[in-house]
Amino acid sequence: MASKLHFLLVPAAVGLRLGCKLLSWTSDAVVVAKPKRSLLPVLVVLFLVSYGLMSLLVVEQGRTIDNQRSLIQSLLDDSNQLSQLKGKASQQQHAAAQAQAEAKTHSQAQNPSTQAKPRDNAKDNHNTGKLRKPFPQKPPVGTADNTDERRTVLTI
Repeated sequence: MASKLHFLLVPAAVGLRLGCKLLSWTSDAVVVAKPKRSLLPVLVVLFLVSYGLMSLLVVEQGRTIDNQRSLIQSLLDDSNQLSQLKGKASQQQHAAAQAQAEAKTHSQAQNPSTQAKPRDNAKDNHNTGKLRKPFPQKPPVGTADNTDERRTVLTI
C-alpha cells in the first residue's frame, strides 16, 4: 500500500505535463511539478544597466563639482580684485581730500586780509560748507581688552 502512495500512476490528461507526480496531504489530487524558468539572466542584465547608470551619475556629479569649484575660485579672485580697487579708490579720495584741506589752510594762512572782513567770511563759510576735521586715530586694542560689555554680569 505504501508503494501505491509513492508511485501512483495517473493517465496523461490533456494539458498536463509529464514529470514527477507529487502527492498533496491536504487533497487527493496529484500535483505535477512544473519546470522553473530562471530569472537570473534578466536580473543580471538589470543589475548591469543600473550599475552603468549609477557610474554615469557619479561621473557627472564629479564634473559638476569641479565646475562649481572653478566658478567659486573665479568669483573669489574677482571679489579680491574688486576690494583692492575699492581700497585704492578710497585712498585716492582720502589723499585728494587731505590735499584740498591743506591747500585751503595754506591759502588762509597766507591771506590775513580775509580774516579782517567778518561779514564776507561768514557768508563764504555758509555757502561753501564746512570741511570736517579728520578724527584722531585710536590706538590698537589689545586682545586682552576684547570684553563684551553687554554680557558683563553686574551683582549687587
